[in-house]
Amino acid sequence: MQSDLEIAREAEMEDITAIAWKLGIGENEIMPMGSGKAKIKWDALKGRLSKPQGSLILVTSVNPTPFGEGKTVTTIGLTQALNQIGKRATCVIREPSMGPVFGIKGGAAGGGLSQVLPMEDINLHFTGDLHAVTSAHNLLSSMIDNHLKHGNKKNIDPTRIIWPRVIDLNDRTLRNITVGLGGPANGLVREDRFDITAASEVMAILVLASDYADLRKRLGDIVVGQSLSGNPVKADDIEAAGAMSLLLRDAFLPNLVQTLEGNPAFIHGGPFANIAHGNSSIIADKLALGAADYVVTEAGFGSDMGAEKFMHIKAVNSGKSPDCVVMNVTVRSMKLHGGAFGDKASRRPSKKEIEKEDVGAVTAGAETNLNRHIKNMLQFGMPVVVSVNRFASDTDAELEALTKCARNSGASSVCLTEVHAKGGAGGKELAKAVVSACQDHIAAGRPFTPLFNNDTPIEEKALRVATRIYGADGINILAKAGRQLEQLKSWGYGELPVCMAKTQYSFSHDPNLLGAPSNFEIPIREFRLNSGAGFVVAVLGEIMTMPGLPKRPAASDMDMDEDGNLLGVFG
Repeated sequence: MQSDLEIAREAEMEDITAIAWKLGIGENEIMPMGSGKAKIKWDALKGRLSKPQGSLILVTSVNPTPFGEGKTVTTIGLTQALNQIGKRATCVIREPSMGPVFGIKGGAAGGGLSQVLPMEDINLHFTGDLHAVTSAHNLLSSMIDNHLKHGNKKNIDPTRIIWPRVIDLNDRTLRNITVGLGGPANGLVREDRFDITAASEVMAILVLASDYADLRKRLGDIVVGQSLSGNPVKADDIEAAGAMSLLLRDAFLPNLVQTLEGNPAFIHGGPFANIAHGNSSIIADKLALGAADYVVTEAGFGSDMGAEKFMHIKAVNSGKSPDCVVMNVTVRSMKLHGGAFGDKASRRPSKKEIEKEDVGAVTAGAETNLNRHIKNMLQFGMPVVVSVNRFASDTDAELEALTKCARNSGASSVCLTEVHAKGGAGGKELAKAVVSACQDHIAAGRPFTPLFNNDTPIEEKALRVATRIYGADGINILAKAGRQLEQLKSWGYGELPVCMAKTQYSFSHDPNLLGAPSNFEIPIREFRLNSGAGFVVAVLGEIMTMPGLPKRPAASDMDMDEDGNLLGVFG
């Protein structure tokens, strides 16, 4: 089969105005951003946010593995399949960060015959949204230091500034830095740090805001540190939020692109799911839901990551819960969780190991890992359809074992999908099962049942996620985190939602605890206030908010020829 890049280059894209018309969006309602991509103008957007909403399908997955499970491929392929069976469908996915693109992942626009186009642009800068987030975030950083330099009228305690800087690259050397060196002319010397842009509170605000007014208010509510008297200091206190909002004016508008089969697709926002809330924007969802009968969106990493945060953060802000959850799984991922490749999540098995039939390992992985993921999602009150992303090396016996386990765990349907090799045609069975599940759910009127109320204290929310999603015995709030929690409570933020930052490779905080571990406690080493976004980040174990590059990053194999064509990029 051709590479993803070769397939994308040979595809003939439809004019973006024709793609917009498929959703009833006129040529005068879009802002073309180059070939094959456009933003939806604000006047067109706000007029559609209150339209009747279609069905929302949330695609999640088991814990990711080094060889990938194809969740984005499934999301795009399902969208194509829904259109093939006569449904008006679109998808909403996140924008790729250049950190993973140049690090391990190499691209995030789907693959095979289930991609979004223009693939090269999407993976490299796209419409500049992540750069706008980076600039807005760092504008606030520079204004904090400028405020300290010129009199510090708000009496900010320089040792209690909690606002970092960000960059959209993996660079471990920036995790802890010192700024202001070189004498008084360069500002106050103090310790600082960089996070990756996807972890920025500004990114979270961008995807959770409901309109421009809400965006502006949230930016102003960002707490950057505390005063010498112990009170919170906000972005509005140092008059930074207005200028920040200007930098985000266009970035706030959803991006329209297309699938390989000419179906509309939205790409907007890019928070990671392991260190942020891992979902695309609320306004892109609402726009799509007002224009299509079925909207497919994905949550980052496994159900314990992006999907849990969808339920407790995104759905709380948007007022829209899913009508169906699609659980993406592969035979090879269940082999890993069943112990076929050793006891470390990061180990990359050989092609021979992956393709060797091992029904026992598949069953062991499915009865533990897949079982917990399915039951996690069932707790929230909506049906779960399992999509087995089929690979050529999967045997009939392995697929039968995986299907049986999924049914036993409570899946309403289990479908084999081949959308990577066949596009929408390879996902028709899944599309029909999803439509049926959505219709049954709506007819039954089952309520959305999050694990806690909005006014539940932070530590209780963290405990319930740890015990009822991760399978932990409890939580251990370490000393530093305990002090931070007490401060948050004293400032009036003690009942915010909790965004758990942890490894994506395990239900636990330890990436090497595979399957469905038990008899462990979740250590919370830090609480970070994201007051503008409206949640508190609980940092678990050794997770880092600034990733590092691997020994041989994907960037090492990328280049450009004399005609400007990309080489060695994105498969």
